[in-house]
Amino acid sequence: MANNSNNQINVPEAREAMRNMKHEVANELGITLNQGYNGNLSSKDAGHIGGNMVKKMIEAQERQMSGNSRF
Repeated sequence: MANNSNNQINVPEAREAMRNMKHEVANELGITLNQGYNGNLSSKDAGHIGGNMVKKMIEAQERQMSGNSRF
């Protein structure tokens, strides 16, 4: 089975910010993440983390587009 993952960060400088955001969102949701590999994480929890990250990124972009850059 070929690995066709599109889960790559297009801006390398953003890698650390994305990692920090992932841990911040997981903490807010009460989900424990380890540093590094988290293969024991359920799909449900991973989905909650990813979904909330996307929600926060969309909200930040909407604020930026409206001229209100406060977080």
